[in-house]
Amino acid sequence: MEWINYHHLLYFWIVSREGSLARASTELRLAQSTVSKQIHQLETMLGHALFAKSGRRLILTESGRVVFRYAEEIFGLGREMVDTLRDRPVGKPLRMTVGVADVVPKLVAEHVLAPALELSGRVRLICMEGKSDRLLADLALHELDVILTDAPASPQVKIRAFNHLLGASEIAFFGRAELASKYRRHFPESLNGAPVLLPTENTVMRRSLEQWFESRSIRPDIVGEFEDTALLSVFGLRGAGLFPASSVIATELEAQYKVRSVGTISGVQERLYAVTVERRIKHPAVAAICDAAARWFEPDRVAEHAKNTL
Repeated sequence: MEWINYHHLLYFWIVSREGSLARASTELRLAQSTVSKQIHQLETMLGHALFAKSGRRLILTESGRVVFRYAEEIFGLGREMVDTLRDRPVGKPLRMTVGVADVVPKLVAEHVLAPALELSGRVRLICMEGKSDRLLADLALHELDVILTDAPASPQVKIRAFNHLLGASEIAFFGRAELASKYRRHFPESLNGAPVLLPTENTVMRRSLEQWFESRSIRPDIVGEFEDTALLSVFGLRGAGLFPASSVIATELEAQYKVRSVGTISGVQERLYAVTVERRIKHPAVAAICDAAARWFEPDRVAEHAKNTL
């Protein structure tokens, strides 16, 4: 059996946290050459380069990121052991690291993730946001437990990933009270020439809306396109135009942001998926949010918010 040198792993861990040999050497009270040599020996033993240079900084390679995550667990357990033996309170929380695709509305993400914090045991929720492809890369490296996204991982993606559909919601248009009142009558034909704010063309919702507009011969006045759904909503709240959002969060949008529903579009849906590396979800917090999401997206709940559905 091969055993790693935990001193070498400790030096690697501290350099990773500090981001440079100089700062790590100061903390360890060792010469930089000594620390560098020890890390090189660890790389030789593992058969992988753990760092790459970016200017004067050291950045972790993909292998380095995997090793760093294990080192975090190893030295975290070491601290917990010492605390236990010295009668210090421990109670290590269950970690759930979630990648949230930037196209997922913040209110939807909050609703889906909240049940994890209501479990009987302590849960530490860690949320990362980014593009789906980058999040999938992190999932493959086991840096994430689950990804929330609006589209399933493509079969062409060269990672072992499983898609779990959490639910679907029809799309509604919202706007400031004066805009909503003006365009609610004769909806959806009233959208022809109406000022609207839309997601950018690389999103699932935008493509679905474009197809729906085309089928109805509707040509809205697109005054803004946004990659970030939060920024899109902010402009909508300022009255820049009507904006689309999941009808499942209609009550929250109207109550918190003082906007009004203009109408719901039948046949255009926004879906939410949980993507994991497991076919059967074993992480208790991930299982909890998936079960709660399935109940939250129940058709009856969506239907009660549908106004002027066509």
